[in-house]
Amino acid sequence: MNLKHEHIQSVESNKKKIGELLLQFTSLTEEQLNEALSIQKEEHKLLGDILLTKNYIHPHDIIKVLCHQVNIPYLQEIKVDEIDPNIVTGISINYAKQHEILPILESESSITIAMSDPFDFNAVNDLNGIYKKKIHIAVATPLKIQDAINKVYEKANQNLVNSIEDEFEENLDLDGPIDILDASADEAPVIRFVNSIIFRAVKERASDIHIEPFEKEVVYRFRINRVMKEILRQPKKTHAAVSSRIKVMAKLDIAEKRLPQDGRIKIKIAGKDIDIRLSTVPVQNGERIVMRVLEKTNTVLDLEKLGFHGETLQRLKELSTKKHGVLYVTGPTGHGKTTTLFAILDRMNTPDRMIITVEDPVEYEIGGISQIQVNSKIELSFAIALRAILRQNPDVVMVGETRDQETAEMAIQASLTGHFVLSTLHTNDASSAPTRLIDMGVQPFLISSSLVGVLAQRLVRTLCPHCKEQTTLSPYELEMLDIESVPSYATIYKPKGCDKCSQTGYDTMTVVSELLLITDKIRSLILAKVDAAQIKKAAIDEGMHTLSMDAIQKIYSGITSVEEVLRAIISEADEEEEN
Repeated sequence: MNLKHEHIQSVESNKKKIGELLLQFTSLTEEQLNEALSIQKEEHKLLGDILLTKNYIHPHDIIKVLCHQVNIPYLQEIKVDEIDPNIVTGISINYAKQHEILPILESESSITIAMSDPFDFNAVNDLNGIYKKKIHIAVATPLKIQDAINKVYEKANQNLVNSIEDEFEENLDLDGPIDILDASADEAPVIRFVNSIIFRAVKERASDIHIEPFEKEVVYRFRINRVMKEILRQPKKTHAAVSSRIKVMAKLDIAEKRLPQDGRIKIKIAGKDIDIRLSTVPVQNGERIVMRVLEKTNTVLDLEKLGFHGETLQRLKELSTKKHGVLYVTGPTGHGKTTTLFAILDRMNTPDRMIITVEDPVEYEIGGISQIQVNSKIELSFAIALRAILRQNPDVVMVGETRDQETAEMAIQASLTGHFVLSTLHTNDASSAPTRLIDMGVQPFLISSSLVGVLAQRLVRTLCPHCKEQTTLSPYELEMLDIESVPSYATIYKPKGCDKCSQTGYDTMTVVSELLLITDKIRSLILAKVDAAQIKKAAIDEGMHTLSMDAIQKIYSGITSVEEVLRAIISEADEEEEN
């Protein structure tokens, strides 16, 4: 909220009245007011500035006093139940939150707007243009307005969804990519609703949209920074229309509800290309839908910005200079393996190197790199594409995922004939990669002679820099982290929550990693077909920092919290040991 200097100065022109109003309408005491008046006589500052500096009043107290001076209504509460949700259809929720405004009452000739700053003349002019009516202003605190905005717009969204089922069948026509922001106002409610869900997912940087039908309602959830977040619930009767609409966008069979289906949706949002991978599965109460949201971009982050540091970073840079060998990046789905591969490829992308990739899907489009999209419909698999790639005589090959023995053996054979191969593998840690390849049917001598390294990684949430609070570790947390004490250089923080992080306490994501280098000792263990635990112990003896070690260092550096590491790393390691 920006309080304009001239308005504060106009308040100062009548000190006695200001003082009386502040005493009457705020928590200011007479002693505090007298102290501020004494300081004003000595320093010739504005009374409002002095009171704000001393924290005797809040910035909005000045607005409250101004409202009483110029006869603007000041709302102690906003009665959301009495607001017609249709009144907000002309204003986006983003605009309403940015300017802290909310229409609350409309008549034939005028409209009343609740605002936190009655001197936001630009917003008033915008509202004049939108409603073409006389604007009446009422004032409320920012917190009350933001809370009312959320409730009113939720009701408006509910009204939109209630009309989906009746109007859906007339609007099944869709051919090719659409620009969501170009959707016209007269489109069917189901189209506008699905568009709004996708747009919100992109805006909130969600990686997945989950639509889950239950007995009486449908639950919509986003996965944001690896954590599920419920967005809204809708009546069960709307699900058939929403499901059919999404299937039409992906060019799937809308009549088939008994079998799983997979598809892809290509859309544009504000000029950005968004690729959505769609999966439907029949469950007891309908079709469960998951949409993986991928924003196609030409921006590749470097290894440092992804969160790699210290010896791991240095060794990854050294591996990127090798002429042949296989480097695997392992970890669960959605933990940034492909992003890391492209950060490594970006370091290798020089004019003297020929690089070809085969991916599903192509997530980053990089100049100087030839990229192949796999296509199951025409039987263009990873293995078939890799076989064709090797005939092109590349220097570096990236295989999006190693899923079977054929792909694994071809990647190894390529490395043995002078190519550097990068790929991903689904294992829980780096030490499990060799045993996973053996389980696939790859001969140990091939693995030991070609593998140069295995990078395992996880993504953890970073603490919001605006609200994180310093804390100490409890005895239980020390025990869970398996440490005796906190080093003197460390500063431990915990999440709090603020408006900038949507009250989550967390900001973005960072990588926690471990890098297994294939030394002579590790090669001999692979040839002996030992289990992953023995490989891990030998690697630690040779200086490998495990996922847990890296995560604890990020706690010490104030990057992430104990709670996040216990959730994402430590608890998972305990489960692996039990299994």
